[in-house]
Amino acid sequence: MPSSFDPQALPVLGIDDHLPAIDAAQLQPDALRRRFAAPPDWTPEIAVERRFTSREPTHASVLVPLVLRDELTVLLTQRTDHLNDHPGQISFPGGRAEPSDADAIATALREAEEEIGLHARHIDVLGSLPTYTTGTGFIVTPVVALIEPPFTIAPDPFEVAEAFEVPLAFLMSPANHRRHGVEVAGVRREFLSMPWQSVQGEPPRRYFIWGATAMMLRNFYRFLAA
Repeated sequence: MPSSFDPQALPVLGIDDHLPAIDAAQLQPDALRRRFAAPPDWTPEIAVERRFTSREPTHASVLVPLVLRDELTVLLTQRTDHLNDHPGQISFPGGRAEPSDADAIATALREAEEEIGLHARHIDVLGSLPTYTTGTGFIVTPVVALIEPPFTIAPDPFEVAEAFEVPLAFLMSPANHRRHGVEVAGVRREFLSMPWQSVQGEPPRRYFIWGATAMMLRNFYRFLAA
């Protein structure tokens, strides 16, 4: 989405607390493995954003890293402010496909190592979700994986301002999903946000998860809820 507005300044049009949260039992590693091994019949809530660029579509992958803590967390990054695409936004580790990549999973693993230093030996891929096409022209394959601690990360300072973890249960509860709308260049655009307040740090940080990252998480919710 274009950066000509501040998404955090827009009013909340609705909160999806009428939808049930994913049960804790379904968020266990073995349950997730079973779900990907025998996926349900389901449809992503949104698969394609309205385009606001004329450039050629580009294939990309992101890693949706589920860290094996006492309760699963999602490892996310905050992009640096100077990047051309989605500057300053919260995202999954990932990037565009290269000709040398064997497939979308290979792209996600390579990008995760290049972007945050997460080595493939810690990554147990569960499967992929359907592609999500961003308004900036990226056709993104979300690759969902379990991440085995202990591991260290070394974020690329050019691309990543920060890496942090959010409880998966928080993100899989629509009571934390907020709806917003804005008109850009005469076109109405709607998006989700999932603001999360960290309990660590002094003062605690607030992270505004929105846009494509929030929608891929919402599609993950739909996959688990189906």
